[in-house]
Amino acid sequence: MSSSFDFNNHSHRRYNPLTRSWVLCSPHRTQRPWQGHRESAQIEKRPEYDPSCYLCPGNERANGEHNPTYTSTHSFPNDFAAVKSDQPALPDTQDDLLRAEGVRGECHVICFSPRHDLTMAEMSVSEIALIVDKWTKSYSELAQKDYIKHVQIFENKGAAMGCSNPHPHGQLWATEQIPEEPQVELESLALYKQQHKDESDECSCLLCNYVKRETEAKERIVIENESFVCIVPFWALWPFETLVLPKDHVSSLPKMSAQQKLDLADMLRRVTCRYDNLFECAFPYSMGIHQAPVQGDYDYAHLHLHFYPPLLRSATVRKFLVGFEMLGEPQRDLTPEQAAARLRACSEVHYKHRQVNGYTA
Repeated sequence: MSSSFDFNNHSHRRYNPLTRSWVLCSPHRTQRPWQGHRESAQIEKRPEYDPSCYLCPGNERANGEHNPTYTSTHSFPNDFAAVKSDQPALPDTQDDLLRAEGVRGECHVICFSPRHDLTMAEMSVSEIALIVDKWTKSYSELAQKDYIKHVQIFENKGAAMGCSNPHPHGQLWATEQIPEEPQVELESLALYKQQHKDESDECSCLLCNYVKRETEAKERIVIENESFVCIVPFWALWPFETLVLPKDHVSSLPKMSAQQKLDLADMLRRVTCRYDNLFECAFPYSMGIHQAPVQGDYDYAHLHLHFYPPLLRSATVRKFLVGFEMLGEPQRDLTPEQAAARLRACSEVHYKHRQVNGYTA
C-alpha cells in the first residue's frame, strides 16, 4: 500500500455542493488502452449560406414561414416547441405512484449569426455580445408574463449532442415550474446562505466563496478576465466540463453591467475556442445558463454557465454514462486538475485560422 495519498493516482469521491451529490474519481484508469467505440470524424466544411437550412436568412422553415433576411442575432418561436402557452388543464391527481402535472411555457430559437459556417468559437467578441444582449432581453421580456417562473437558456453544439441543425443557434425554454436541476442548485445555495449567515468574516454565497477559493488556488482555472472566471470544477463529471462564473455576485443576466456583458462575451469566445483547439475539431457540448428564476426573491442565486462536453480522449472517443455510473454514481477518470491544465495549454487562436503555408486567415 502506498505511503501517501495522491489525488492524481488514487480512487476517491468528490462532493458537489451545488447538487449535494458525489462523483467517483478513478485517475489510474486513464492508463488503460482504448478499444471501445469511436465516433465518425465529422465533416466541418460548410458554406456561409445553405439554401436548404431552415435557420439561414430568408429561408423557408418547416412550418411554411420564411425567416427575415436578418444580419445579426435573430430569434423566433420554436416551430416544434416542447411546451406551449395554450393547452388544456390536466386533472389534478394525488396518487403517490402515478402522478402528473401540466406544464405551460414557451420555446424560442436564437440564431447566433446569419452565417451558416460559424460557431461561437469563430465569432468576434462584439458578435457574441449581441447574443448575450438577446439572452438578456428575452429573459426580461418573459419575466413580464405572470405564469412564467423560469427561463432556461442553452446551446447544444454538434451531432453528438443531438443538435439537428449545424447552423449556430441556441434555445430558450420558459416554463411555469422551475426545472429539477436548477431547483436543486437553488436549494443548495439557499441552504448554504442559511448555514453561513452569521459568519461575519465570510460571504454567505456558496459560489462567491467557491470563486474565491479557486482564484487563490489557480489549480483548476482555465482562463479569467476582469469579470469572469472559467473553472474545471473540483466535482466535474464530464472529462472537460467547465463552469463559468462572475467574480462578483450577480443573480441574473439583467443584473450585469455593460462591462460584465462584454466580459462574458469575451469568456464565451475564449472557452469555446480552447475546446475546438483541444482536439482540433468542432468540439461538441451542451451549454446552459443557470440564474435566478423570473418570479420571486432569489437574491442568493448566483449566475453561472455549465459546459458539458462529451469528448474523452480525441475527436472520435467520447464519454458515455453506463454501468456503475447509471446504477451506482457518476465516475470520471481524468482528474479536473489534469483537464484544466490541458485546456489552459490550448491556444486562443482557432485552429482553422492558424498560419498555413504562409497564409493567416
